[in-house]
Amino acid sequence: MKDVLSDVLDSVNLQGTLYFRTDFSPPFANSIPAYKQAARFHLVVQGQCHVTIPSGETALLRPGDLILVPNGNAHVLADAANRIPASLETVMATAGYSGAGTFVVGTGDPTASTQLVCGHFTFAEGIEHPLLRSLPTIIHLTAGDRANRPLLDDILRLITRRMFNETPGQAASVSRLSEVLYIEALLACADYDPELKLMLSAVTDRQIGRALSLIHHQIGRDWTVGTLASEAGMSRSRFAERFRELVGTSPIEYISNWRLQRAQLLLSEPRASVKEIAYKIGYKSPAAFSRAFSRKFGRPPATQKIKTG
Repeated sequence: MKDVLSDVLDSVNLQGTLYFRTDFSPPFANSIPAYKQAARFHLVVQGQCHVTIPSGETALLRPGDLILVPNGNAHVLADAANRIPASLETVMATAGYSGAGTFVVGTGDPTASTQLVCGHFTFAEGIEHPLLRSLPTIIHLTAGDRANRPLLDDILRLITRRMFNETPGQAASVSRLSEVLYIEALLACADYDPELKLMLSAVTDRQIGRALSLIHHQIGRDWTVGTLASEAGMSRSRFAERFRELVGTSPIEYISNWRLQRAQLLLSEPRASVKEIAYKIGYKSPAAFSRAFSRKFGRPPATQKIKTG
């Protein structure tokens, strides 16, 4: 049986996409634009790099460090803090970068250049979950953090090795590996981010975790706070309080939202009808489902079906 975290990550339709490998000689400062429904990552292979987001939060990356920008925020990559950046499109055009091979900026000492592996992850449109909301604005994992997470370290080493071995299938291989990287980076980040740690603890909590598992695996059941509390072996009031404490929302709000998130994924299946989906995810009628879906996403499910079909 699929665990709750796996079910969430499958439903957000996470897809890894390789950007490029860089070789930046100082001075450089590139502005990476915001990208809705995406997360970006940068892995430092050589040199160092400052990463700054619009709020002013910054991180200095050294060899072996990884940074993940989970919520599609704009950010700046630079060799030194407070440099005035040029847009990524301008820098790419000036460098004559076509999208293939290594993105080279500057002609300085190659041993002093900053080499990065850069990529991004995309999510299905309209995806929303307490797990995603709990993510920090940046996730910075150092070489020391990697040492404590052998699986994450192995994945990063494989990505680096594959990127520097330009053979057929390179982009597809790195894209698949980067999807695993995203999951392992979230788990590693929970070691020091309290909000994310709290959210992930809900999945492993003996009682709340059981309730979440039941919701995910029996989505069409007519759940109430009382029936979930009974399944979890708790009083109704204590269950509702503990659920909100760990998950950040009420049980009924979570169920309602999760049903609609699942509906988006089911609507992408070519043979599934709106009526079938409505009953499958627990609505008493297709009309009730259509109203809820329209309120949530601003369009009726039939439109989503046409769009994805």
